[in-house]
Amino acid sequence: MKLFVSEGSPGSLPVLAAAARARGRAELLISTVGPEECVVPFLTRPKVPVLQLDSGNYLFSTSAICRYFFLLSGWEQDDLTNQWLEWEATELQPLLSAALYCLVVQGKKGEDVLGPLRRALNHIDHSLGSQSSPFLAGDTESLADIVLWGALYPLLQDPTYLPEELGALQSWFQTLSTQEPCQRAAESVLKQQGVLALRPYLQKQPQPQPGPREERTVSNEPEEEELATLSEEDIVTAVTAWEKGVESLPPLRPQQHPVLPVAGERNVLITSALPYVNNVPHLGNIIGCVLSADVFARYSRLRQWNTLYLCGTDEYGTATETKAMEEGLTPQEICDKYHAIHADIYRWFNISFDTFGRTTTPQQTKITQDIFQRLLTRGFVLQDTVEQLRCEQCERFLADRFVEGVCPFCGYEEARGDQCDKCGKLINAIELKKPQCKVCRSCPVVRSSQHLFLDLPKLEKRLEHWLGKTLPGSDWTPNARFIIRSWLRDGLKPRCITRDLKWGTPVPLEGFEDKVFYVWFDATIGYLSITANYTDQWERWWKNPEQVDLYQFMAKDNVPFHGLVFPCSALGAEDNYTLVKHLIATEYLNYEDGKFSKSRGVGVFGDMAQDTGIPADIWRFYLLYIRPEGQDSAFSWTDMLTKNNSELLNNLGNFINRAGMFVSKFFGGCVPEMVLTHDDKRLLAHISWELQHYHQLLEKVRIRDALRSILTISRHGNQYIQVNEPWKRIKGSEVDRQRAGTVTGVAVNIAALLSVMLQPYMPTVSSTIQSQLQLPLPACRILVTNFICTLPAGHRIGTVSPLFQKLENDQIENLRQRFGGGQAKGSPKLPVVEAVSTVTTAGPQEIQVLIDEVTKQGNIVRELKAQKADKNQVAAEVTKLLDLKKQLALAEGKPIETPKGKKKK
Repeated sequence: MKLFVSEGSPGSLPVLAAAARARGRAELLISTVGPEECVVPFLTRPKVPVLQLDSGNYLFSTSAICRYFFLLSGWEQDDLTNQWLEWEATELQPLLSAALYCLVVQGKKGEDVLGPLRRALNHIDHSLGSQSSPFLAGDTESLADIVLWGALYPLLQDPTYLPEELGALQSWFQTLSTQEPCQRAAESVLKQQGVLALRPYLQKQPQPQPGPREERTVSNEPEEEELATLSEEDIVTAVTAWEKGVESLPPLRPQQHPVLPVAGERNVLITSALPYVNNVPHLGNIIGCVLSADVFARYSRLRQWNTLYLCGTDEYGTATETKAMEEGLTPQEICDKYHAIHADIYRWFNISFDTFGRTTTPQQTKITQDIFQRLLTRGFVLQDTVEQLRCEQCERFLADRFVEGVCPFCGYEEARGDQCDKCGKLINAIELKKPQCKVCRSCPVVRSSQHLFLDLPKLEKRLEHWLGKTLPGSDWTPNARFIIRSWLRDGLKPRCITRDLKWGTPVPLEGFEDKVFYVWFDATIGYLSITANYTDQWERWWKNPEQVDLYQFMAKDNVPFHGLVFPCSALGAEDNYTLVKHLIATEYLNYEDGKFSKSRGVGVFGDMAQDTGIPADIWRFYLLYIRPEGQDSAFSWTDMLTKNNSELLNNLGNFINRAGMFVSKFFGGCVPEMVLTHDDKRLLAHISWELQHYHQLLEKVRIRDALRSILTISRHGNQYIQVNEPWKRIKGSEVDRQRAGTVTGVAVNIAALLSVMLQPYMPTVSSTIQSQLQLPLPACRILVTNFICTLPAGHRIGTVSPLFQKLENDQIENLRQRFGGGQAKGSPKLPVVEAVSTVTTAGPQEIQVLIDEVTKQGNIVRELKAQKADKNQVAAEVTKLLDLKKQLALAEGKPIETPKGKKKK
């Protein structure tokens, strides 16, 4: 074998460090080449490092070369290492390449270099800090450690760029940097010149993009590298599909109730984590489970997969008892009250559950007790005495979530009694330092009680075997895989499954009649009981792993219960239960610069969103746009305004409205004849390519990225219209008018496609577009993998009107202040004092009526301007609009703005 490296090449660092693994196992010759030397004969540009194998084949990916050396040493591949390598290639490397170029070639320093990297460095630090092992994938150095160390070394070897607060990252980096293979690699590549040794190499490289694709500046220009990838065969295939039209669509699946698995079809069972009934969900809860699952459920139905989507409220436990005590109601009354609140919120957000149930049902008791009895008779239940915290002032044992204190592992001061949100470790409540009862804030005392335990160590081998079969080829998110592997690496321990409560599923065992099952044991069984209340044939879904694909959506804190505890219970019960095949977990969504807090009035909660005047689809769009997939993200009012006004109003809405208006204005509402040029056919191929990319992403449940494909197609459409200028051509020769017709016809068909692609994300907007375009029913219900002509020449469309409204700065600033803290206490708004009168606010219903009137009048004004109506008529309607806006401002308690005159040029 021959390894080609170059002085000053960053990629040479990890491969030289990894090459030490291959010593004594294969003959390796290392050759140093210049940065412009072409080593691989079939590459058009120089590329190092390169490994030439004895077979004559070449490896020229840094991680592939490192992997080869590790495999030679007898290293066995593992799932966690592969996740780290994927993250390094897709997330870290683009940011790091840009940072090194910025530092070495452009001479920038400080935050210009470090700023874009902070999130990635925090991610590594958090991952290292939340586990007991010193390396990324376990107790020993792995391929992931060498690849990430080599990528980071040129920058982090300067202490300026290794923040002191990232202690775990510092320790890991120093450990690897002091190892002999890494030291030798650094000396060979950097030659004691530090990062400046990279300059000759980097100066000959193209300037890297500033970050991942989704963070680039939005542009209506299609990317050149994408345009260059299409072959003539791709274009011919796209045109053939286009010409087949609506007739090529498969027949619609007959709708059935109840939805049941069908042999020979793809049967998709989707659950979203059951929300606690005693809380009103905030935006983070909504995007973490129900909204993400809804997008996938709607997509599944568009693919004609046999789909059942279910959820419900998790109603048992101390949290419910305590809430009932606070409100002076019974636990059942609390459950009834908040179940209705949850259902209303999800209905407003247009969540398409097939059934939304609850866990306080006889079916829940029956199924939970059956699973327990099966576990008991098979020897998977233990008895032991437990020391618990009891609040003498409240006269009750405290559920784990009602104890707060200092984490015994990381020192976090607000750790819960079951888990620390900072380090992620599970805690027994009595291990907390300085514990407090969350209800009365007194210090609880330790008392003993007899309890039942699930013998997880005895089930560990079954779980490992199941994971070994399930994870390869599945779509478990990287954080879910990481969390489960962390649990297994630390070794499973028996977990208590009973509690000293009254409100819960009774334990059917002598001596335990005064106890109930711990909610984390029976809450996941709620999916089964909710299905059983939906259909008495529930076992066709839940005892049918051969025919059912189970997708479960949740935030990352729910992963242990869905990916470990319930599978262990089901495997131990030995009743052929359907287990999760695809576990989809998000990170956390924060609010502006902090966390959501109902008590402090910080953040938007589900019941408040509908009072903002912003439609549900806009909330859906923005939450899905910032969905916390790879790392935590944050809701920002300013960013919401920007995304609404740029992506929805100026990009998507602008294109769809123009396409429809051209049909109405220039062609009497009928789609014109289309005579496709080569450029048109090339555009069809681009649209088909992006549509297929959308399918690939959603099939892998990469919901946020698939949304970008919709916006990209819209940008292609906008550019197509701008380049061809149908509004000018329609006034020209017969050839020009024909060209205007073709462009208009293609554009309105792109709009029709977008309406279907939008359906999982913005169902109301999707339906509005389809109504305006009079899209045939089959085309509304089915999304195929190729772009087809669904609106042929002669098709008559309906009335076209704008889809989106601009969000104004003062409107958003008002909402930012309203949800920035204090509204929970009901503090009155300060009146806006004017010279003559005092402004008083109207009620929400009156405000909503005015908002609707302003929207309606705004549409009238826009349509008149688009039609170039008489100026006096336009002026009269504008006056009405300004008057309505003034009434709305008064109703909302805003100051009346004096109209500003236009500046003279």
